[in-house]
Amino acid sequence: MYQMNEELNPNAESPETAPDRAIADELKKKNMLQTLQSLGQTNVPQLESNIFCLQIIGQIEGHMVMSPQNKTTKYEHVIPQIVAAEQNPKIEGVVLILNTVGGDVEAGLAIAEMIATMSKPTVSIVLGGGHSIGVPIAVSACTSFIAETATMTIHPVRLTGLVIGVPQSFEYLERMQDRVIHFISSHSKVTEEKLRELMFRTGELARDIGTNVVAKDAVDMGLIDRLGGISSALQELDRLIQEKKGEYLQ
Repeated sequence: MYQMNEELNPNAESPETAPDRAIADELKKKNMLQTLQSLGQTNVPQLESNIFCLQIIGQIEGHMVMSPQNKTTKYEHVIPQIVAAEQNPKIEGVVLILNTVGGDVEAGLAIAEMIATMSKPTVSIVLGGGHSIGVPIAVSACTSFIAETATMTIHPVRLTGLVIGVPQSFEYLERMQDRVIHFISSHSKVTEEKLRELMFRTGELARDIGTNVVAKDAVDMGLIDRLGGISSALQELDRLIQEKKGEYLQ
């Protein structure tokens, strides 16, 4: 009789595998409990998506390590993610989420150049703030969005630490500033003259020179393409993906 039952149910668990399944179920329950205790939420279902989400938050960390109290985005972590998204055939588009105070100029420009030179469609959303070197990153995408409550601060490049007081130091600063201005103007509709005027404006920021640009003004001057949030950005990204697929079909 036992042999007949075994033949009728070939998928039935053997006595040896039943304890293993029980252990696996127990571990799963423990992991979920740990997630609830540490984050206050259950695991989010991992759905396969054709869109890669990249976050630029806090301060952009370059060659110098920031203090543990600062929330940072490390460029040596971001760049490999961009390369992986570019190489992965399952990824058809990239959405970039920005809420940054700025940071290292060369690290920020490196991230911006990587995004700008991707072959896949990209969109960026400025949420909260896209300040300082966050501006080039925001405009590096194919289409840029900004939330209605977000702002962007445009100000000159500055140095920290020891500065040698010779003309070459200031010439170097000016050349670096020109690189930032040229990148922004070439990836948006704002002119270099307007950017310089905003960058060197006095009387608007309490402890600095420059301009704090609100969302509507950023769109009106051509710095950002459109006002909108996540739904608008994803719709635009889907449109760009379909457009690119149409080019391949032709």
